Amino acid sequence: MCPLQKLKVLFLCTGNSCRSQMAEGWARQLKGGTIEPYSAGLKPHGLDARAVKVMAEAGVDISGQRSKHVDELKAVQFDRVVTVCGHAHEQCPFFPAKTKVVHAGFDDPPRLAQDAKTEEEALTHYRRVRDEIRRFIENLPDSQSEVGR
Repeated sequence: MCPLQKLKVLFLCTGNSCRSQMAEGWARQLKGGTIEPYSAGLKPHGLDARAVKVMAEAGVDISGQRSKHVDELKAVQFDRVVTVCGHAHEQCPFFPAKTKVVHAGFDDPPRLAQDAKTEEEALTHYRRVRDEIRRFIENLPDSQSEVGR
């Protein structure tokens, strides 16, 4: 791989509304010089407004991202696919042999927030997962030689 070529990383989840969107945003913000991030879902259902809000609180604007089906990205040859939820990991579509598929499961903020008594309580779940995803992204490899690790 040419040193100037960025790693193409897909963050995959079921709905492509929250966790994978946050991961794409963090990767763009923290690793934009070395990673070309994408996100998609198996059954996309729109960008989660609370995810947009908590990412903005952290200085990352994901409002311009959109929820999309993984099939929309068939033409992209990914170096790495990261499944961020159990369902996506279990149902992960086939990718070429050169693509390393890894699982990094994160709790589902919308599900956790269902029983919240207040909006602030709901956002607490989103913030915790946002911060966990950030730590994961900070530790992602920056080059093809590190992908196999």
